[in-house]
Amino acid sequence: MKAIPSIMSTVTDLPAHHATTRKILAAAGEIILGKDAQLKQALACLLARGHLLIEDLPGVGKTTLAHVLARLLGLEFQRIQFTSDMLPADIIGVSVFERASGTFQFHPGPIFAQLILADEVNRATPKAQSALLEAMEERQVTSEGITRALPQPFFVIATQNPSHQIGTFPLPESQLDRFLMRIELGYPDKAAERALLAGVDRRTLLAGLPPLLQANQLQQLQDATSAIHASPALIEYVQALAEYTRHSSHFSNGLSPRATLGLLAAARAWALLEGRPHVLPEDVQAVLPGIVAHRLHAGGELGGLRGDALGKHLIEAVPLP
Repeated sequence: MKAIPSIMSTVTDLPAHHATTRKILAAAGEIILGKDAQLKQALACLLARGHLLIEDLPGVGKTTLAHVLARLLGLEFQRIQFTSDMLPADIIGVSVFERASGTFQFHPGPIFAQLILADEVNRATPKAQSALLEAMEERQVTSEGITRALPQPFFVIATQNPSHQIGTFPLPESQLDRFLMRIELGYPDKAAERALLAGVDRRTLLAGLPPLLQANQLQQLQDATSAIHASPALIEYVQALAEYTRHSSHFSNGLSPRATLGLLAAARAWALLEGRPHVLPEDVQAVLPGIVAHRLHAGGELGGLRGDALGKHLIEAVPLP
């Protein structure tokens, strides 16, 4: 089992880690204009070893964001375009009979990469979507009775179009819960869009973007994230938020244990991005909307609340311990 760095070593290395993450966010901000908050959330998600779901209209930069992170973090990248006729074998791979050897040889699918862009994941049928479940949870896939490990580190960044658009298949709750965070990009503001229109094409800039990390350095950042200190009172606050969702009549179901573990991990990542060796309630509150956006379904007087509005309600309803 891999040893988690001590708190003391994390404190010592923290200035260097903070400087590194600032460079990554600054470089990403040169490509994805006017979306600093979303870039920080995406990086926090990956530092917490989570998978990211981006839901928004086509053309707002979802795919570009995944390309940018893959390049800056030095990760092997594969893009899978989900369609209604896709099969699980198109993702995992297939065994092909080779006449020369007289045996079946496994040909890996695009899932065998470090960062996977599952583009328009809700345009595929549930059967194809299910091919991601084992990969996202166990970092492995099983084909024809044989289990094969995936490269490390391993992340899925999935994009999905709004459910009201034609040809979409909603992701089941069991699969949504495997995404650590869900974010939206939205339209750029006026200044950012003017810069897009007047500047160099983003694809040209992306092609010349150098990696700022190697895969092993990213894993060191993730280890440092795991060692960020969370006090008993802070953990009590995370539990109180989860308990509120489980017992409130406003929600059909509450946050799962996987969600509370993810909330704490994402808060640790946010603290590292802020350059602190310990988690504050403000860190939990910063990542909370992305954690609950795809997990909670509000009804009654809260019906229609999503994302930031839902997170704000929880922050106001649950006092600090």
